[in-house]
Amino acid sequence: MSNLKKIAPATYELPQEGGMLVPGLIIANEELLQDVSLAEPLNQVRNVAYLPGIVGHSIAMPDMHWGYGFPIGGVAAVDAEEGVISPGGVGYDINCGVRLAIIPERFKNLSSSAKQQILSHIFQHVPSGVGGGHKGHLLTDEDYAQIAVKGARWSIEHGYGFPLDLEHMESHGVIEGANIANVSAEAKARGRAQLGSIGSGNHFVEIGEISQLFLPEVAAKWGIEQGQTYVLIHSGSRGFGHQICQDTLNIFVKKGLDQGLPDKQLVAAPIRSKEGRDYFAAMATAANFAFNNRQQILHGVRRACHQVLGIPAESIRLIYDVCHNIAKFESHRVDGKLRRLCVHRKGATRAFGKGAKELSSLFQETGQPVLVPGDMGRASYLMVGLGNALTWSSACHGAGRAQSRHQALKMWSGKDPIKHMRSVGVEVMAHSARSVAEEMPNAYKDVDVVVQAVQEAQLANMVARLKPHMVIKG
Repeated sequence: MSNLKKIAPATYELPQEGGMLVPGLIIANEELLQDVSLAEPLNQVRNVAYLPGIVGHSIAMPDMHWGYGFPIGGVAAVDAEEGVISPGGVGYDINCGVRLAIIPERFKNLSSSAKQQILSHIFQHVPSGVGGGHKGHLLTDEDYAQIAVKGARWSIEHGYGFPLDLEHMESHGVIEGANIANVSAEAKARGRAQLGSIGSGNHFVEIGEISQLFLPEVAAKWGIEQGQTYVLIHSGSRGFGHQICQDTLNIFVKKGLDQGLPDKQLVAAPIRSKEGRDYFAAMATAANFAFNNRQQILHGVRRACHQVLGIPAESIRLIYDVCHNIAKFESHRVDGKLRRLCVHRKGATRAFGKGAKELSSLFQETGQPVLVPGDMGRASYLMVGLGNALTWSSACHGAGRAQSRHQALKMWSGKDPIKHMRSVGVEVMAHSARSVAEEMPNAYKDVDVVVQAVQEAQLANMVARLKPHMVIKG
């Protein structure tokens, strides 16, 4: 840590050395930098700086921890003409992301019976767990082809939501350039039953209360009020995206595209090469699958609330949906000139500020919503992006792990984590106590500290704090 140079509040530069083409940039405060486990992700920040065509900095967010090739919490922008695209800079769960919706009922007004019924209905109708999917609900090849082109609009056309939802999604729920022809039969087989499913690991559906407002003016524009009931959904492209990533890594390694890189997990292809174009088309297809996945999970939540509370589905408003495992083409200024870049965000969230052209008119006035899930025992946050040029308009994606899953399991061995969560006011439903133990609050950094660093570094500002009360885990 001794060679980190503070260049701005909660912003540190990691010097360029060896074969690094750019310096590193670390978003963190002093408390977070005390973590002795940061040595590995910091080394990955250095490794990412070797990628051909990288511009600006190799960046890590305050929730950073060790990942595959890139650190989780890593951001890297490369020139769209001369740079490379790296599957490790996106991750296995392509377009893993989060969406926030508001249920038009104050949380304190929900009876204990209603809360339990809502949780049970969602658990019953929204598949979760390893390999979980819908029995008998299989996607056809034509479905896949349409999903690739239309993104989340495909689900809306099939009755899972409303056209207005698209205005409240990153990139309006579709990544252009997708092509199902670049996806293997094995990937399609793995995804056929999985639209509308949560999965396992750190994925969840969370329901709770808007407990505190920090920017009432922004909250009011978005229709957010203290005391409201919220639902937070975290899931991605499931086995479909995982297989696309693995297929691509196999091809890239076989062709020797890891040569000259300090870590073969960074294996990358020139963006303009056939391999690079094929990966982007397949990745975009998985991203559009993931938008549909979260759209259909929200449909399941809307259905449960209608069945239990009689609330019309259209009254449950989607606030926003963000990706946090993606590579996207964006225009940013580099040395004063506008350039087209491929921005890799791996465990990082886009955080466009006011006036960003891609945003719908509502969010052009405020900046885009940034969703930061914490852990199921403490809090999550809703923030607003500031469009910080130093990080290519990026922010953190969550609290970040403080313990490995193995360490968390060891800590909770012989204990009942579900009973413990109930004792602190959080009702958890899951297929196994093991999956809950791996995701207990102690396994994560303190999200309050993480978002404070994001705000100090002027990447995004806090709008609201969310308090979880009911959680479904895989």
